[in-house]
Amino acid sequence: MTQAHILVAISDQQITFLLERVLKSAGYSIRLQENPASIQRTVELNPPTLIILGETVGSASGMEIAAALLRRFPAIPVLLFISQESPALLKQALQLGVSDTFCLPLRTDDILKAVQASLDKAQQRKDWVLLESRRATAGLQRQISEMQTLAELARTINSSLDLDIVLQAVVEAAVKLTNADEGSLLLVDDVTGELYMRASRNFQDEFARTFRIPIQDTLAGSVVRSGQPVLMDENTPQKIKTSYLVQSLVYVPLRVHQSVIGVLGIDNRAKKIPFKDHDVQLLSALAEFASIAIVNASRFSDTSAERNKLGTILAKIQDGVIVFDQDQRLVLVNQMAAGAFKLDDASLAGQPLQDVFTHPDLLALVDSGSKTMTNRAEIAVEDGRIFSAQITPIAGVGAAVTMHDITNLKKLDRIKSDFVSTVSHDLRSPLTAILGYVELIERAGPVNELQRDFVHRVQTSVHNITHLVDDLVELGRIESGFDSRKEPVHLEQLIPLVVDQLKKQMDDKHQTLLLEVPEVLPPVFANPVQLRQMVENLLENASKYTHPGGIVTVHATLEDQQIILRFIDNGIGIPQVDLPFIFDKFYRASNANNEMSGTGLGLSIVRSIVEAHQGRIWVESQPDEGSTFTVVLPVIQE
Repeated sequence: MTQAHILVAISDQQITFLLERVLKSAGYSIRLQENPASIQRTVELNPPTLIILGETVGSASGMEIAAALLRRFPAIPVLLFISQESPALLKQALQLGVSDTFCLPLRTDDILKAVQASLDKAQQRKDWVLLESRRATAGLQRQISEMQTLAELARTINSSLDLDIVLQAVVEAAVKLTNADEGSLLLVDDVTGELYMRASRNFQDEFARTFRIPIQDTLAGSVVRSGQPVLMDENTPQKIKTSYLVQSLVYVPLRVHQSVIGVLGIDNRAKKIPFKDHDVQLLSALAEFASIAIVNASRFSDTSAERNKLGTILAKIQDGVIVFDQDQRLVLVNQMAAGAFKLDDASLAGQPLQDVFTHPDLLALVDSGSKTMTNRAEIAVEDGRIFSAQITPIAGVGAAVTMHDITNLKKLDRIKSDFVSTVSHDLRSPLTAILGYVELIERAGPVNELQRDFVHRVQTSVHNITHLVDDLVELGRIESGFDSRKEPVHLEQLIPLVVDQLKKQMDDKHQTLLLEVPEVLPPVFANPVQLRQMVENLLENASKYTHPGGIVTVHATLEDQQIILRFIDNGIGIPQVDLPFIFDKFYRASNANNEMSGTGLGLSIVRSIVEAHQGRIWVESQPDEGSTFTVVLPVIQE
């Protein structure tokens, strides 16, 4: 045992001499001090095992010095020598924490007993503090180990979507944290309603594969029914309906969306060590991890199934689909689109769109779709097929290009146009002959008024048929792209020319024409003859269906690199039922009377011209209030 060092500070020299002799003879190391400052310094530099103070030390009170030392060094016992005992003094000393007191007369045995008792108390206190520190350290280490295990389990759950791996990790963590003999995770079979073992630790494989118990009349089943944990810690083994003997057992429920879908359990089959509430809490926390893993696996399975279903649909669909993100990196290209552009079967996801696709019409559609309101284009591929492509923005993803094969439709349209052109051409000669012979009737001899009226009617009908033939020929030329030459056209110069041409016609009906066109507009890349015909048809249409004295307005603005033309009238308007078909060939509104001449092709020609210039057209109208035809044309990009 280490020799005890005792510091003695008593003003009475005789008492100091006596204590020194007695303590040294008992084998203690003695150090003498005479003033409070030296006592403080000695204790700080080389703490003694015991301090003996006199009632006074120098001019200071021993009680005050003891109080200061015990506040600073509470582990060092202090003995107080007093000249005469009194209850008040003893009470004060005990309240300060002094270990013991002694007084005159001094006897060797009393001194040694007091010293030894104080040293024993100090040692007991030290041992107790050390033991509690070890206990606290062990508890802290156990908590750290539990947290590390839980953190490792959380990483397993986050890094793996394999449900078997995650559930096995949960069971192993349960056995490790609770120091149990065995662990199991039971799930409810949706078909039979029984509990089966999905994951286990320290069970035989054959037993785990074949283990099944009913929910009724079983301990695990009671947890499923009640949703409450079960702790069994009887001192004697019991055979419960788990098919094996256990000394102690804990079951906690697995909850998913407020429903109990299974049970997580641990047991001691060999060790007679009962589980505690802390084990139940740990197991409940692990059960939450298992529930999260089951939910994640279920959602991943559902998502994978839906994604596979969507992938199959997109792969087998007869329309081409190209999806790209906001940085124009490919997200999906289905088989139809890949085959149309002769792409290989390698994964295209993540690659830049411009590196994979080189077709100029597709790239122009993607580029224009992000800058203008034009979102459609026709794309002809190498194998001769023609696709109608449309680009659609997708919030949070990017955009998608859908491609519909219109090759057969284009062939039919070409056959129809060829037929119309042929028929129209063949009709010109007989119509011209009819008109010529009708004009010769009056030269051949006198005709009466009735005959003259018949001749006039024939001439009018021939002129109408001639106009129809001209419109059909013109429509065929536009749709076939026969006259595709284009050049920069300034609409602010073209529109006034058309207005001047129609001024007499509108003056005859006493109509007012308002021209609201800026003096300078950016040019559009267009066929000037076709644009002139588009404006002429829309103005003639507005004048025709506007009452005498009405107002027709031409309004032009520049918005987002597009010129927006509006042709506004306050005429008879168009019924809502007719609006979807107003641009169809030979279609006339139901409220147009027979006295208003027309072939029903004027608006069809207008639409074909607009679409041939990558523009858009639509109409807004109310009966008896008027109509507004809006044309949007892209300007030339600088």
